[in-house]
Amino acid sequence: MTVTAENAPDRAAGAPRRSLAARIVDRLGGGAVQAVLVLIALVWLVPTIGLFIASLRSSADNGARGWWTVFTKPAQLTLDNYGDLLDNDALTRGFMNTVLITVPTTVLVVVVASLAAYAFAWMEFPGRDWLFLGVVAMLVVPVQVGLIPLIELFGEVGLFGTIPGIVLFHTAFGLPFAVFLLRNYFAGIPRDLLEAARMDGGTEWTIFRRVIFPLGGPAIASLAIFEFLWVWNDLLIALIFGDEDSYPLTVAIQQQTRQFGSNIDVISSGAFLSLIVPLVVFFAFQRYFVKGVTAGSVK
Repeated sequence: MTVTAENAPDRAAGAPRRSLAARIVDRLGGGAVQAVLVLIALVWLVPTIGLFIASLRSSADNGARGWWTVFTKPAQLTLDNYGDLLDNDALTRGFMNTVLITVPTTVLVVVVASLAAYAFAWMEFPGRDWLFLGVVAMLVVPVQVGLIPLIELFGEVGLFGTIPGIVLFHTAFGLPFAVFLLRNYFAGIPRDLLEAARMDGGTEWTIFRRVIFPLGGPAIASLAIFEFLWVWNDLLIALIFGDEDSYPLTVAIQQQTRQFGSNIDVISSGAFLSLIVPLVVFFAFQRYFVKGVTAGSVK
C-alpha cells in the first residue's frame, strides 16, 4: 500500500497542540528572563539605595551633588545624621507613636478576627451566614466614607486627637478583611480534628486555642504582617485623627518636609528608619507569610 499525504499517519496524534500562551509561560522560567527580572528588581531598589546613602551624607554634600558621587568619594559617609535624628523631638516622638499605634492595632485585629473567623467557620448560631455576608459587604466600603462621621463621634467621646482613637479606627476598618481571610482558611481545617477534640471533652475555647490557632498559624502570621505594614505606613488616618502629641513617624516626616525643606539629612534618615522596620518584620516572618499565601494551593 502506497502511503500518500491523505492517508499518512499523524505523527502528532495524541499530543495536543500547545497554545502560544502556554509556550510563552514556559519560556518565562528561562535564564534570560530571570536575568531581566533581577535587573528590574535592582532598578526598583535604586531609590531605596539613594535614600540610604543620602541619610549617611551631610546636608552640605546632599545639596552640592548627587548621592551617586559617594562611590568616588566614600569619605562623605557619616553617622552624624542618625545622631541628629535622636535629638529631633518630633521624629523620635513620631517613632514611638508609630509603635504605640501599630502594635496594639495589629494585636487587636489578629485576636478579634481569629475569634470571629472561628465562630463563622465552625460554630452554629442563628443568622451566621447573613452576618458573614455583611462582613464581606463591608470590604467594599472605602475608608473615606467613615472619616466625617467618626470625627464627630470621636470628638463627642473624647477620642479625637488621641492614639486610642487612631487605633480604634484602624482596628474597625481592618477587621472585615481579616475576618474574611481567616474564616476561609479556618474552614479548610479537617472537621475530624474538631470532632475528635469535642469527643475528648474539649470546649470551644480549648479547640480554638489548641487546634485552630496552631494550625492557622501561617494565615494568622500573614494577616499580622499585612496589618502591621498597612498601619505602620499610614499617613491619611493619622493626619486626620491625630494631633501634635499623637502623630506617627509618617506625619512627622511630612511636617519636617513642609517646614524645613532643606534638612534632607534628617528627613532621609527618618524616612529610612520608617522603611527599615517593616522590612525587618517582613523578613523575620517571611516563611510564615509564604505558607499563608500559598495555603490551599497544594492538597
